[in-house]
Amino acid sequence: MHRVRTVLNNLVPLAPLIHNAAGPERFASWLLRSGSECAVMVSSTRHYNAPVQAEPFLNGSSSAYVEEMYNAWLADPKSVHVSWDSFFRNSAAGAAPGQAYQPPPSLAIPGRNQVPVTSLTPYLGGSGVPALGGQIHEKVIDDHLAVQAIIRSYQARGHLVADLDPLGITYADLHGTYTDRKGAPPEQVVRHHMLDEADMDRVFKLPSTTFIGGKEKSLSLREILQRLETAYCRHIGCEFMFINSLEQCNWIRQKLESPGIMEMDNDEKRLILARLTRATGFESFLARKWSSEKRFGLEGCEILIPAMKQVIDKSTELGVESIVMGMPHRGRLNVLANVCRKPLEQIFTQFAALEAADDGSGDVKYHLGTYIERLNRVTNKNIRLAVVANPSHLEAVDPVVQGKTRAEQFYRGDGEGKKVMSLLLHGDAAFCGQGIVYETFHLSDLPDYTTHGTVHIVVNNQIGFTTDPRHSRSSPYCTDVARVVNAPIFHVNSDDPESVMHVCKIAAEWRATFHKDVVIDIVCYRRNGHNEIDEPMFTQPLMYRKIKNTTPGLDKYAERLIQEGVVTPEEVKDVKDKYEKICEESYVNARKETHIKYKDWLDSPWSGFFEGKDPLKVSPTGLKEDTLVHIGKKMSSPPPNAAEFIIHKGIERILKSRMEMVEARVVDWALGEAMAFGSLLKEGIHVRLSGQDVERGTFSHRHHVLHHQAVDKATYRPLCHLYPDQGPYTVCNSSLSEFGVLGFELGYSMTNPNALVCWEAQFGDFNNTAQCIIDQFISSGQAKWVRQSGLVMLLPHALEGMGPEHSSARLERFLQMSSDDPDYFPPESEEFAVRQLHDINWIVANCSTPANYFHILRRQIALPFRKPLILMTPKSLLRHPEARSSFDLMTENTEFLRVIPEEGVSTENPSAVKKLVFCSGKVYYDLKKARNEKNLDKDIAIARVEQISPFPYDLVKKECAKYPNAILCWAQEEAKNQGAWTYVQPRFNTTLNGSRDISYAGRPTAASPATGSKMQHLRELKALLDDAMAA
Repeated sequence: MHRVRTVLNNLVPLAPLIHNAAGPERFASWLLRSGSECAVMVSSTRHYNAPVQAEPFLNGSSSAYVEEMYNAWLADPKSVHVSWDSFFRNSAAGAAPGQAYQPPPSLAIPGRNQVPVTSLTPYLGGSGVPALGGQIHEKVIDDHLAVQAIIRSYQARGHLVADLDPLGITYADLHGTYTDRKGAPPEQVVRHHMLDEADMDRVFKLPSTTFIGGKEKSLSLREILQRLETAYCRHIGCEFMFINSLEQCNWIRQKLESPGIMEMDNDEKRLILARLTRATGFESFLARKWSSEKRFGLEGCEILIPAMKQVIDKSTELGVESIVMGMPHRGRLNVLANVCRKPLEQIFTQFAALEAADDGSGDVKYHLGTYIERLNRVTNKNIRLAVVANPSHLEAVDPVVQGKTRAEQFYRGDGEGKKVMSLLLHGDAAFCGQGIVYETFHLSDLPDYTTHGTVHIVVNNQIGFTTDPRHSRSSPYCTDVARVVNAPIFHVNSDDPESVMHVCKIAAEWRATFHKDVVIDIVCYRRNGHNEIDEPMFTQPLMYRKIKNTTPGLDKYAERLIQEGVVTPEEVKDVKDKYEKICEESYVNARKETHIKYKDWLDSPWSGFFEGKDPLKVSPTGLKEDTLVHIGKKMSSPPPNAAEFIIHKGIERILKSRMEMVEARVVDWALGEAMAFGSLLKEGIHVRLSGQDVERGTFSHRHHVLHHQAVDKATYRPLCHLYPDQGPYTVCNSSLSEFGVLGFELGYSMTNPNALVCWEAQFGDFNNTAQCIIDQFISSGQAKWVRQSGLVMLLPHALEGMGPEHSSARLERFLQMSSDDPDYFPPESEEFAVRQLHDINWIVANCSTPANYFHILRRQIALPFRKPLILMTPKSLLRHPEARSSFDLMTENTEFLRVIPEEGVSTENPSAVKKLVFCSGKVYYDLKKARNEKNLDKDIAIARVEQISPFPYDLVKKECAKYPNAILCWAQEEAKNQGAWTYVQPRFNTTLNGSRDISYAGRPTAASPATGSKMQHLRELKALLDDAMAA
């Protein structure tokens, strides 16, 4: 009875505080109806058979009931209801007055954003008992919210204080070192969400957005902070909280936070050590044998090799069969040797000054690509690895790799990117400094350009040649550009190999799971200068003093594993010696070589394409008329379900006029192009047309995609429905990028020779923002890397009064880069034309008829080899009534005409012709009109040079000979220092062997391609025509 009284007395002291309370009898009634000073209440609900208010807790009769309950509880605590059990336990434990009673849990389902009060019971501190009536003190709620905010802060900002720099320099002016903090939460991360030291041992419930607890649902604050520090602030700093997908964020959290997630067994550690030993050994071997050679070694970031191999191993395990890689020069030889397993002999011969056994001018060893198919020993699966050759222009190879990857996926039917993937390596200064990186990222999720996720690895030397990061970027990290596509970014300290491996594993799994880009930023250093003979102390004395005193990563890791008992010092030495022996044997074999072979370094072999072909035999490009009619009618007809598919009235008129042309057996430019594409599709050739606004055409002439006028995304593509077993046709509007998209299409064209890949500029002069791709890859790719490409560049070109920026495609630049000799007239033979094509680096043409356009497109596939085709395409000629061709010029036994000779009345008496005017492209129609107006048809002959490069010496010679008494003239609409004049003038002299002169008719030299004044344009055109027509 004494204990019952004690329990009651615990409650009685509160009674005087209660308004209108009349002793202990009224106290329980007050408990149930009174309010509280707490601002926050978590209420529990329970339904009783009788109203609770009707049963006062401490009236005369209930005190006997309480005593009975208490005695029963003393005998057996389980014999009473849990609420009594809780009450008596708390009271006996010395609970303060008013704190012993604990309401039963609610059976009602909590509402949105509510939790049952009992779920917080273990985390309330002190006695662990909530306030009476289900009320919780405001501080308890605030503290839980603060803990949740702290967890989120580490996830969002933990990377800011991660220990990422192996040199211990404050990385990005933000980072401290993990060891300096000794567990104290950094203010930079948690900001104002701070708790007192007294709270460190309180237990808090973990939210669903963290995985640090593993199977535990609650942890002490001290443990929470420690686990968050371990996950986010040691040697891995992860940026991912900007991703707007909860599923993706939780996926990353789980991969980083789960207890024990980074643990590795001894075999895995030994594998890392072996790979790191090979990477380090390769560089030191080259340094010893060729100490004064530039090789752009990997010293300071040898961990890149095990990192790449980890990505490849994991991706192979997840189903990838082919990986296309692009990388800068640093570490390239090491990647070729230890990732691709290219024979060391082939690498070592590149250091010897040997003659080449095959054609081409070659390239320096650290620009070369390769293609290897080998067994992955870790997964026991075959893997194809291609490293794409690239120039010194950093990051320029990025879109090329993406295009090649996309093409491989396309030809394999790999619509989700599960079999083929791309792996791009970057330098820190280039990744944030080169705009092409941004352009390439923006292709990553476009339907016709996506490669379904790329793994990017940044070799972050923390320096660009001689420039500090603070002078090379405005953003905290070099990787911030990747945030635009919601790619997670993993920063990792290169001196912690196991952290690097963990991050690489996550990256490969992310790509396989979500098919999106991911970035690994390996923070390292460059032990030498920009190259091996460069002195870095001139500009970074403090950094390089520190580097000289820094133990190499291999030595640090080997020491660590020895201390852990994973390996012995003898085993470490044995691994080093074995690889040294392999290098020495290969070095001895390499010295026996007498020639180098460029073909050993080909990144895109076309197996079976060249075998068994006559290298100088061109397949016919003419077609049966039935094929022309069939394709013409398909392109002139509305969709089959025309009653349901509403097309624009203007399109109806275009289709009707096309049908009239087909019936009249003529084609305009758009129809000629469609017949070239359609006929190749019939032969099973894949055709891809890409560029800005190509589906409709910049000048609204093409219309290869018809749009339903009432239903969004409902389209019809006539060229996809020509034949049941035709090749696939892709026409796709690109992003507003030239550099990125042209590079992509070049990469696409490298994969399969049996495809016509075309890139069209919106206006021809826009190609100059892609000049790097044109100069470094397209014009010289075959000479440098024995790599052929049949890419077609369609460049709208003509001076039509539209101003400086929409006139010239800069024809002169392409001609200047043509590799034919202006002083050499090749021997005339039946194979003259095809031999010229075989020997030159690319073809430059300016067609004036739809038939010739049709033939030159088909000739790209008919050739027994592949050459890039640079085509000046028309604007006003698209609708010019005279710029039409008869079917007779496209049927069987017709071909591309390199020169279209004069066909008018002047041919009836050639010796009477006073002037022979050569021209190219659209200006022909202006000249012809002027000749008619001046009645000079008998006096002046006009010949069109359709293929400007390689120059048609034989046909020009023949045409000149036809008019022995004529003055020779070259007429062009471009300025004298532009257009074709500077290219054709010496070649005319070679053709004529100095026997006749050729004069120039056209605009004078100019800095700008064209005038912005319409009147000035017309005056210049009149002067040009008067000059050309003057006898």
